[in-house]
Amino acid sequence: MRSRRCSPGARYQRCTVHFYRNALGRVPVTRRKAAARMLKAIHAQESREVCARKAEEVAEKLESMRLRTAARTMRNRFAKTLAYTEFPSEHWRQIKTNNRIERINREIRRRTRVVGIFPDGNSVLMLVAARLKHKVKQEEIPGYIEGGGDERTEGKDGGLKEDGAEDG
Repeated sequence: MRSRRCSPGARYQRCTVHFYRNALGRVPVTRRKAAARMLKAIHAQESREVCARKAEEVAEKLESMRLRTAARTMRNRFAKTLAYTEFPSEHWRQIKTNNRIERINREIRRRTRVVGIFPDGNSVLMLVAARLKHKVKQEEIPGYIEGGGDERTEGKDGGLKEDGAEDG
């Protein structure tokens, strides 16, 4: 897995929305609403241990409904969706799904396609940094990027400069 090489200490958080889609894809349409309620109940718990107990209950219920494939999928993959429970509960809503990240990636992709060819790698970096800074100011992703310890700040001309460097 490429992310393990780049960030060896990082935890893998599977998006709960994508987990639901995969699990519900193995459920007949007539039973999807009931199965969806059960799956969402797993992530509505207040701790990792309670989530794990609820997941086992849901798997047993799915098996009793003769949905063995969905139960097996749920048992094999639900643990990857609980990495967010290792963080403080006030952050859970932002990190248990990666839909925000996907939206930011789509916007960056759209903006880079408009430009087409960049003169150098620095101009791409500046465009991406400007979009992320804009998102932080909108508080769409509050507190995750601002104050992140970057040793560069914005200069008078809008470019990035190292802290302590004179702005001329």
